[in-house]
Order: sequence, then C-alpha cells, then structure tokens
Amino acid sequence: MSAKLILLSLILANLSIHVLSVVEDCGGGGDEAGCTNKKKALPLKIIAIASILVTSIIGVCLPLVTRSIPALHPDRSLFVIVKAFAAGIILATGFMHVLPDSFDMLWSDCLKENPWHKFPFTGFVAMLSAIITLIIDSMATSLYSKKHQAVLPESDGGDREMAEVEGGRGGHAHFHGHHHGAKVNAGPQLLRYRVIAMVLELGIIVHSIVIGLSLGASNNTCSIKGLVAALCFHQMFEGMGLGGCILQAEYKFMKKAAMAFFFAVTTPFGIALGMGLSSTYKENSPRSLITVGLLNASSAGLLIYMALVDLLAADFMGPKLQGSVKLQIKSYAAVLLGAGGMSLMAKWA
Repeated sequence: MSAKLILLSLILANLSIHVLSVVEDCGGGGDEAGCTNKKKALPLKIIAIASILVTSIIGVCLPLVTRSIPALHPDRSLFVIVKAFAAGIILATGFMHVLPDSFDMLWSDCLKENPWHKFPFTGFVAMLSAIITLIIDSMATSLYSKKHQAVLPESDGGDREMAEVEGGRGGHAHFHGHHHGAKVNAGPQLLRYRVIAMVLELGIIVHSIVIGLSLGASNNTCSIKGLVAALCFHQMFEGMGLGGCILQAEYKFMKKAAMAFFFAVTTPFGIALGMGLSSTYKENSPRSLITVGLLNASSAGLLIYMALVDLLAADFMGPKLQGSVKLQIKSYAAVLLGAGGMSLMAKWA
C-alpha cells in the first residue's frame, strides 16, 4: 500500500511538471540585481543535491538505526520527546512555509483578478485536503483492520495475531500488559501506526518535489544559499518525524528501506528536474503559480492535519503522556522548540 501511495504522488507531481514545462512568463521575475547568474548557480545546486540527500538520509534513518539504544526505544520517554520535537517541525512546515507560499502564489498580480483574487483558494484547498486526509486516514485504517481481522479471528488468540503483525513484536513494541487483552489490542494500534506512516510519507513527498523544483529552476544565487541551509535543517528534522512513524509501524526491513529511500531522494530529484526545466519553467508564470500554489495548499492541509491529529493529539491524549505531567511539560517544550526553530527558518526559506 505504501508503494502505491508513493507512486501516485510521483505521478501527480510529474503531471504537474509537464503542465509547468510549457509556460509563459508574466514579467518581473523578482530576481534581485546582481544575484541572477546561471553559471554560478549551477555548482550551488549540485552542492544542494548532495547536502540535502545526506541530511535527509541521516534524519529519516536516525530513529531506525538507534532502536538498539535503550534510551531511544519507542517505549521510552526520550523517544516521545524527540517525536514531539519532530511533530513541531512538521506543523511549522505546513503553517509557516507551505501555506504562506501558496497564499503568495495564488494572490500574485500575475494571475487574473477573477477568480483568483475574488476567493481564498489556498484556505479552501487546504481545508479540503485536511478533510480528504481524514477520509483516507479513517477508511484506510478501517479497511486494513477488517482485512487482518478476516485473516485472524479474535478467538484464535494473541499469538496468531502477533505472528501476522511483524512476527509477534507488535504487542511488545507498544504495550507491556501481562494479560491476554493487552496483546490483542496491540494489533489495531500497530495498523494505525502503519496508516499514519503511509499518509505522512505521501504528503511529505509531494511538497518535497515542489520545493526541490523551485530551487532547481531558480538562478538567484542570493536565495539559493539561504535555501540550502534551511532545507538541510528542514529535511533532517522532518525526516526524524517520519522515521519515528516508520519505526512505530514495525515494517519489515525492505519496506522501511523503501520509504526512507523515497523520502531522501524526492527533494534532490525535484532539484535535478528543476535544473533540467530551468530554460522553460518560469516560477512567476500564471500556470506555474496556479499549479504549485494548489499543490502547496493541498500539501499544507495534509501536513497540518497529520501533525495535529495523528502525531501530537494521538501522543498527548495517550496513556503515556496523560500519566505523567512532567513528561507532558517536556514534550510541550519540545513541540515549541521544533515549531519555533522551523518558523525561524521561514526568514530564509
């Protein structure tokens, strides 16, 4: 299922890119005097591809490779705090980066007054995206649960259910009850983590391709330098949030590797694609503004929903945090630190 979602997101992004590749410039490219230099921008873009790829791999793999460290096990308090920090990063990405960009694009003077200046399309599309994400989230969880229930009747006991869901590790990864009921309840929770990981990956991939495309098509050396540093920070900590969700989903090694790979390569892929289309792609043309603006709005709605509902609310209203006020305060501080740091990055990206 995760492979299908990732493939769908790549197809949608490619269709959008084909639309953008034949565009007219509305004038006023917005490049500052003395900053536009295609020859000097090329090595910066190559550095961007390499550095973003490395930081993305580090970010998404860090939670996966540190599982053997007791302090960073999903059951431990430190993991919850780190996950809260990463959720703050994802929330700020939606509110402070993707959503404002969409507003700027869809309210641009390059677009016609009617309908683009007559209706707040960004807010409308973001709202629809959040609702659709809720539908996908709910339906996928329901269908996935029914599928596993059909294979594993409740009367068969916890051992068979755990054998189906990652060889019996699901119950021990999230619950430590010593009675039969604790194991039976671990199955649905594990399925929930898997849906969260897949939907979050989908939203991140779409917006990663879009920001990569914009960077790759730009020849403004002044903006690229700041963007590279900001995107490295962004990709590392966003990757940590996704990596934590993949870890909790208890996937087999190949699926973990595939999800980590697609996250790591999408922004560099977008940059390379933008470099290839730089002669035809104009970021201030009406078609590119509309297409990228709508994609950003839909991505913002998805990311905000996932950060608030599936990451923050699920953890803060869960038994672990509800049972410890001290841990709640630490986690709130982590959320504010992550959201604050990512918001600060909006100054440069």
